[in-house]
Amino acid sequence: MRFTILILGIISSNLCEAGAYKCIDENGKTAYQSKPCANNQNAVEINFKTGAGIDKNTEQSQQAELQESKELEEIERQQKKQQLLIEAKIESETNQQLIKDNPDKYSAYAIPPYDPDNLSDVVKKFGARLNDVEKLRRLAAEKVLSTGQCTRVESSELNIKSTLEKLVILVDCSTGRGISLTEDELK
Repeated sequence: MRFTILILGIISSNLCEAGAYKCIDENGKTAYQSKPCANNQNAVEINFKTGAGIDKNTEQSQQAELQESKELEEIERQQKKQQLLIEAKIESETNQQLIKDNPDKYSAYAIPPYDPDNLSDVVKKFGARLNDVEKLRRLAAEKVLSTGQCTRVESSELNIKSTLEKLVILVDCSTGRGISLTEDELK
């Protein structure tokens, strides 16, 4: 007798932990079973300990929607990154054209293009703003020349004092003078 009660206790304990499934087929027929429902059936998992039911079809569709949302976010992130790289390349090409058109005002290496795949540690932190960095390097060089503080630009680089909110560009002149300009000063 004790053995039978012990066996029944173990079996009911295992059933409680395993849970059950309430399956409703396309004809509306309801069946309770210990294994998951077929894919074409409405499924509710029943937890005997809490008495709660989890609609497995809703849970699966929510997981699928979440996964799809994550995939779309990743695609948008990649597209935005590609757009920023295109804009940075355009700015860089504009810089190079400025140097070619004004060899007396700019050394050949005054504003070398930053390679997005091989950025220095200083520039790497600002990769998401690479197009702004390239544009500001040109604007800083032009501004320093226009003030007369410099007659020829040797380099225009992102300064280590830059932050994500405020970029700083250091312009080195042929006279050896270095002039730092903040993003606010250049806008």
